[in-house]
Amino acid sequence: MATGRIVSINLSREKGTPKSPVEEAVLIENHGVEGDAHAEPGVRQVSLLSLESIERAKETLGQRARQASVALDPGVFAENLTTEGIDLSSLRLGSLLRIGGEVLLRVSKIGKECHHGCVILRQVGDCIMPRQGIFCEVLKGGRIRKGDTVERIPG
Repeated sequence: MATGRIVSINLSREKGTPKSPVEEAVLIENHGVEGDAHAEPGVRQVSLLSLESIERAKETLGQRARQASVALDPGVFAENLTTEGIDLSSLRLGSLLRIGGEVLLRVSKIGKECHHGCVILRQVGDCIMPRQGIFCEVLKGGRIRKGDTVERIPG
């Protein structure tokens, strides 16, 4: 089993605004992150992106990001959960993830279509979320905290 951890939980109260880090959040079954503007039933309830992907983006986009005064930190690509130590690119549709001991997610979408108004794309010329982000449905909700384990489970 592959295991990693949550390094950042990010949410935004309004669509079109940057996501901000929080120490903990509640994931609601078949809905998403409580209080996040993007939470709703469907295939994009919770978004995940790895810290490793963000670090690689810093290497390739760093100069443009500095010129645009954009910090390429967790949440800047509008992901709800920033992970570390679990290879999100190895997950397939239907893969199951457990966060902490309680929350259960199922991978429901890999990548996304980037909308034309994407702030990060306009500012630095690229957004990695369409290629490296994943989306999950919340099968079992509960409270999650920064530092919680993320575990791929069979099934």
